[in-house]
Amino acid sequence: MTESAAITITPIEVGELRAAGDGMPIYVHVIDHPQGRVLVDTGLTQLHPAVEDLDPHLRPLDEQGFDLDSIDVVVNTHLHFDHCGGNHLFAGTPIYVQRTELDDARTESDYTIVEWVDAPGVQYAPVDGEFELLPRIRLLPAPGHTRGTQIVVVEQGAHPVVIAGDAAVWPGELDEPTTEGQLLIRSLEPEAVWMSHAHEPWRP
Repeated sequence: MTESAAITITPIEVGELRAAGDGMPIYVHVIDHPQGRVLVDTGLTQLHPAVEDLDPHLRPLDEQGFDLDSIDVVVNTHLHFDHCGGNHLFAGTPIYVQRTELDDARTESDYTIVEWVDAPGVQYAPVDGEFELLPRIRLLPAPGHTRGTQIVVVEQGAHPVVIAGDAAVWPGELDEPTTEGQLLIRSLEPEAVWMSHAHEPWRP
């Protein structure tokens, strides 16, 4: 791989949550890297009584003609239901998550939908702190939304591109950052920040 080899990021909308009449899109992100294809978060694939008040409208990857077998690695930014509910589609594929996040998801009440976290065949690769996933792709802890939230930093050009999950839920949170994770993102001086619930990336 040459230093100039392109890494591309593609957002895919997999559903929408609706609260108080407002729609909130759900995005996952595909990173095409010369050494493999990475999926960041997996959305959700079914309804559940615990979240029916959010009136989810779903377009799961497996119903969009997406080639599930093309994914080499999965990353969960965190394990709330709308980020890990499609993990079962990737049984046998390593799923990278911060160990703190996995522990909290398994032990804290009202945290997530536990049966989606530990769906049959799901295989986690817990990491502790910063981790190089592939050349020029790093996972960084970004606490705030949850204790174990992590972001994906893609080094591409003069400034990195960040996939933030819910480290920032809406762009205004990066305009005026308050959490450790949001402050970290701003300190990276990113070119763009993709979020899970916004149609367009935040840019400085």
